[in-house]
Amino acid sequence: MADVAAAPDPGALPGLPRAADGPVFAVPWQAQAFALTLALHRQGLFSWTEWASALAAQIRAAQAAGDPDLGDSYYDHWLAALETLVAAKGASSKAELQHYAQAWGRAAERTPHGKPIALIDGDFAPDPGRQP
Repeated sequence: MADVAAAPDPGALPGLPRAADGPVFAVPWQAQAFALTLALHRQGLFSWTEWASALAAQIRAAQAAGDPDLGDSYYDHWLAALETLVAAKGASSKAELQHYAQAWGRAAERTPHGKPIALIDGDFAPDPGRQP
């Protein structure tokens, strides 16, 4: 397990959108991804140095692929880095993460705007019309 003795240093994260009192989130899922990252770090899945390196690598890869780095895609990179690190540590697999992302996408599609999204068994069923 990773060393969790050192508290996370948000200043060590490249490009973290911040206000005077802390991180800034445009939509709820960004705050949830941030909180999940902190929780996994505190549980010892990875060190903060590992996390900062994974996020920096994800951002560099996105920039190399043409991301204009305007700040609007920061948490997309955050989530991609988290998924990569979780899979690399064996806590899940890329396939399992994709399976759940597709299920959440199906649930979101059938949920009226403004209503809570809830997963049902049918969200996990294979859909022959969808790309795996």
